[in-house]
Amino acid sequence: MASHSFKASRSSRSMASTADIEMEQGRPPFPPTVAFARRTSSGRYVNLSRDDLDSELGTAGDYANYTVHLPPTPDNQPMEPSISSKVEEQYVSNSLFTGGFNSITRAHLMDKVIESEANHPQMAGSKGSSCAVPGCDSKVMSDERGVDILPCECDFKICRDCFLDAVKSGEAVCPGCKEPYKVTDLDELNMDTRQPLPLPPGMSKMERRLSIMKSTKSVLMRSQTGDFDQNRWLYETKGTYGYGNAIWPKDGGFGNGSDGGDGSAPAEIINKPWRPLTRKLKIPAAVLSPYRLLIFIRMAVLGLFLAWRINHPNQDAIWLWGMSVVCEVWFAFSWLLDQLPKLCPVNRSTDLSVLKEKFEEPSADNPTGKSDLPGVDVFVSTADPEKEPPLVTANTILSILAADYPVEKLACYVSDDGGALLTFEAMAEAASFANLWVPFCRKHGIEPRNPESYFNSKRDPYKNKVRPDFVRDRRRVKREYDEFKVRINGLPDSIRRRSDAYHAREEIKAMKLQRQNANDELFETVKIPKATWMADGTHWPGTWVVSAPEHSKGDHAGIIQVMLKPPSDEPLTGISDDTKLLDFTDVDIRLPLLVYVSREKRPGYDHNKKAGAMNALVRASAIMSNGPFILNLDCDHYIYNSQAMREGMCFMMDRGGDRLCYVQFPQRFEGIDPSDRYANHNTVFFDVNMRALDGLQGPVYVGTGCLFRRIALYGFDPPRSKEHHPGCCSCCFARRKRASVAATSEENRALRMGDSDDEDMNISQFSKKFGNSNFLIESIPLAEFQGRPLADHPSVKNGRPPGSLIQPREPLDASTVAEAISAISCWFEDKTEWGQRVGWIYGSVTEDVVTGYRMHNRGWRSIYCVTKRDAFRGTAPINLTDRLHQVLRWATGSVEIFFSRNNALLASSRMKFLQRIAYLNVGIYPFTSIFLIVYCFLPALSLFSGQFIVQTLNVTFLVYLLTITLTLCMLAVLEIKWSGIELEEWWRNEQFWLIGGTSAHLAAVLQGLLKVLAGIEISFTLTSKSAGDDLDDEFADLYIVKWTSLMMPPIVIMMTNLIAIAVGVSRTIYSTIPQWSRLLGGVFFSFWVLAHLYPFAKGLMGRRGRTPTIVFVWSGLIAITISLLWVAINPPSGSTQIGGSFQFP
Repeated sequence: MASHSFKASRSSRSMASTADIEMEQGRPPFPPTVAFARRTSSGRYVNLSRDDLDSELGTAGDYANYTVHLPPTPDNQPMEPSISSKVEEQYVSNSLFTGGFNSITRAHLMDKVIESEANHPQMAGSKGSSCAVPGCDSKVMSDERGVDILPCECDFKICRDCFLDAVKSGEAVCPGCKEPYKVTDLDELNMDTRQPLPLPPGMSKMERRLSIMKSTKSVLMRSQTGDFDQNRWLYETKGTYGYGNAIWPKDGGFGNGSDGGDGSAPAEIINKPWRPLTRKLKIPAAVLSPYRLLIFIRMAVLGLFLAWRINHPNQDAIWLWGMSVVCEVWFAFSWLLDQLPKLCPVNRSTDLSVLKEKFEEPSADNPTGKSDLPGVDVFVSTADPEKEPPLVTANTILSILAADYPVEKLACYVSDDGGALLTFEAMAEAASFANLWVPFCRKHGIEPRNPESYFNSKRDPYKNKVRPDFVRDRRRVKREYDEFKVRINGLPDSIRRRSDAYHAREEIKAMKLQRQNANDELFETVKIPKATWMADGTHWPGTWVVSAPEHSKGDHAGIIQVMLKPPSDEPLTGISDDTKLLDFTDVDIRLPLLVYVSREKRPGYDHNKKAGAMNALVRASAIMSNGPFILNLDCDHYIYNSQAMREGMCFMMDRGGDRLCYVQFPQRFEGIDPSDRYANHNTVFFDVNMRALDGLQGPVYVGTGCLFRRIALYGFDPPRSKEHHPGCCSCCFARRKRASVAATSEENRALRMGDSDDEDMNISQFSKKFGNSNFLIESIPLAEFQGRPLADHPSVKNGRPPGSLIQPREPLDASTVAEAISAISCWFEDKTEWGQRVGWIYGSVTEDVVTGYRMHNRGWRSIYCVTKRDAFRGTAPINLTDRLHQVLRWATGSVEIFFSRNNALLASSRMKFLQRIAYLNVGIYPFTSIFLIVYCFLPALSLFSGQFIVQTLNVTFLVYLLTITLTLCMLAVLEIKWSGIELEEWWRNEQFWLIGGTSAHLAAVLQGLLKVLAGIEISFTLTSKSAGDDLDDEFADLYIVKWTSLMMPPIVIMMTNLIAIAVGVSRTIYSTIPQWSRLLGGVFFSFWVLAHLYPFAKGLMGRRGRTPTIVFVWSGLIAITISLLWVAINPPSGSTQIGGSFQFP
């Protein structure tokens, strides 16, 4: 084990001079930048730094690289690029990188990550044979399979350095058998020609990447205009034909086409029939037309009804009439906001066969058939291993690693915002088990690829499985998974026992040292902070179990660990080996890149909760893998459909896909009670509202299961944004386009911020927006280019040439990971636009909705992707209290949105009118709770007072009431028809709308007002993902009653209405002149309220015979209070009178 420091200065100027300049200009100095040291082939570390970008991309002298040249000596010889990069990547994957504010970035070389042995060559801490040369403890060279590379036939184990020393000695004799080596070239020994071409002198990695992007512009222009500018080609590629270019001229074939040269490739691009990747499936007119007609009919009826109500007041109870009219006007307005965006629902479908044909089959531009799909970085966020069990997170990680997407294009980043060693080691265990689980899924086509869900599935696991060894393989994997679960669940005790043992050892050492220095004098007991220890016997740099300075949840260093290093570019199939548990012959055993990230946290900094953690992942992933697309998942949402990412990519890579900011998938849940008592499935929102928004500008972002375009998160405007000018009814009619004089320049200007036509991409100014990281800034145009759709047809605008993404990714090195450490430090976002315009937006507990709103406000579109097989599945709280707290958090975020600059009333002209109404409803709906609570008390007040909201129940009122009710029911039936939901789901949604509206929504309004008026910050509890304690009952949580103040308003409403019904019926029966019409009106509406609150009342009862005492206590207190209040308001006139209205016989 070893620890190396990376000394800080990322700028060519000294930090002192930079600080002086800043102070002279009256500005505070920038935070300390981070510098790095590079591990050389001989094991030395040399400082390495780069200049800030001072000019735009593409000009001469962009970069100034400071390189330390060590002269060749017998102990320092340059290594072959392919071998050096491999050794460097192995070093990176075995190192735990830490650092942050005012601290040195360190790479701690770990000999093991978990207690068990790492059994995959890509995994961190993978074991290798030791060099057999006496006095050398280095590891033997190994290939992608982890097999030792032995240069001599005697199989003498020798490391790279010792082998080079033997070769350079002139004799090239094996230290073991003393015979000369037959092969002395490392490249021949490794037999690996799949590494990237070595860079030419003077060209950096990023220059090569940008050369790829810039050189293909001319090909793109050729495919769209038919003209090819040879001089421009030479100028843009700097005269380097073919180097780093996915497409380049062949035998002069990219001329004007008149010389008879080989111009088949461009001609094929232009003349080839174009097949779309997606289709829009419109709702049948037989359903949609009556649906729209009913909406307008109900609007008219509501208008007439409100006019009639206003013109016919109840003079006997003007106060009752006034409250009811105000509430009804608001309900009509709220219904209008909810219903108008549903005018244009759509369904969509994808064609995965076309995607495979375009991106993964051999063609003229891709002769080898390598995947030309863009990279995807998957983000998984977790914060507390106690509320979010590590086993749940580990299963999510395994489903991602086994996804059906090109392995070399996939990367998974796990954000542990709690910095817990428990999560770290659980992820390491998951990476180890993936060595067995992922190839098993690929071999037998397993669905779903979450082992917990797969093995607990009630379906027949042997259906459609044709391989004869499936039963044996499944049984063995099931046994290994059971052992894996035991290890994961035993990690807390394992970490505690290990830490106690190391702590006791440290105390004994300290006491011995103190005795030696005390010289028989009295000494105090040694007190050593109780640290948390890793498996390799060192301190965990994150949060300790027993908090200590710099090791608590809000105070710890940034941590990055590459759990699984990037895979090789070519498939790596298993081999027949009797020692292996399963036979993976002809099965690709590679695993995607897996990285553990815990951002730095320090006291005094606002870390912005989940949004801050996601932004840290955006920066770290941009530096390490830079996938042009980002899929974010909660730790409890796993991939249920292994082809979900391909489904989303169909939309991103289709014509016009470059204007899509994200593809949102519906949330589906497991573990919900069959009756769905509290509408946890939320099907009305996900299958009705979201499909309807898809027909406008796109669905809202709901926090998980969303595939983002990276540059949209960076705050850039969509391409060709000046051409698209949405009108008020653009969702239903043809889109209007403004003619642009500079249409061509607008298309080429793919990266642009702001509304000005004159604002060009100026990378030299990006440090003010994105922070002081050249790696991050240089990755932006590359991510934009790689995220473009294929230019396989002239109608595809802003595309990229086919075959431009088949090059292997650059290997990871120490300086890259050290740069990522600086990007996740707590000071990195200071004086930047992160959280304001760039990345996830800060300032709201519902950062997801705000982030999506900002993108739509800049003119981006989004897509709703509903797959035949659910794309993702997760868990939802089925307990009443947890459900109310979840709704409270969502509603509180909506109130914050309403009182912020993200209010849809302030949206730009780029947002469509109906989309603006939808976002306005998002911010307004919690305020309906005020009117809803008043309206729920109106029936009781009517029964208590003997009055009603109208003077008499005449025919006009009943006709209006019947028409409004019937149109609502008919709309519900048609919504069920075009959305595919069930009537019971619609009714559950209506019930919980009233339950949430009378409890959580009201509390959210109060909290929001307190924050706006008094500045009181809002705190919310993390939704628990753990199951109940009763393992015998899957739905044990459903019956647990945890008291919360949110339950009081619905309880008061129920008790009030029940007492009012009793009072009203008694008064009418014993009165001289019974007022049956008023009684029927009040009782009808009281029963309407109680019917909606029935699931709430059922939840309060718990299990049969287990109703909590507090429910009876509160019910009795409320009943007594209401009775005394009514007696005080309307005292009886005699001792035998109730309410002064009737007498007992």
